[in-house]
Amino acid sequence: MPAPLTEQQTRQDGEALLDAAEALFYEKGIRAVGMDEVRAASGLPLKRIYRLHPAKDDLVVAVLRRRDLRWRADLAAAVEAAGAGADADAEADPDGDVDGPRARLLAAFDWLGRWFAEPGYRGCAWINAFGELGPASPAVLAEVRAHKEAFHAQLADWSRAAGLPDPSAVQLLAEGAIVTAAITADPTPARHARAAVEALLDAAR
Repeated sequence: MPAPLTEQQTRQDGEALLDAAEALFYEKGIRAVGMDEVRAASGLPLKRIYRLHPAKDDLVVAVLRRRDLRWRADLAAAVEAAGAGADADAEADPDGDVDGPRARLLAAFDWLGRWFAEPGYRGCAWINAFGELGPASPAVLAEVRAHKEAFHAQLADWSRAAGLPDPSAVQLLAEGAIVTAAITADPTPARHARAAVEALLDAAR
């Protein structure tokens, strides 16, 4: 009789499974990837996979939830780094034209542009999941909506801090850039959206 799995092994198996599933789902699409392919990529037997996630939709939700935490944390870190740099410049040169909140908001679009330019960029994982499963899977739909609400809340905070009381235009510009960059395989929409946000900021001054 095999020894029971340790908590550490369970965590390692769970991460290996999510790593494999996320890469496959994002590259090929959720419906195009069967559980046998996930099994082969993860190195875990199907019985183990189904113990961790009893249904494929459960696995999709877990993939999206983990990706959301990582994705938004990376975005926030880049935005904060840009803002901190602008704040330091403003402290060194109080008469200069440096605005930390403005730099933070614009840095979000710089970060999107770098994401769009990454090899293998296929657009928004949550929009893709909604297109494939959202109408048929309440659990996936709820996860997609939770991500978008959290992302839009980030943009709203940065927008309001920069002097834009209504963040809806910024949110739409970000979403439009994400989709357009995926369709065109060109990161340029991030730059166009950034310029539009700059115009909004200038008009609000």
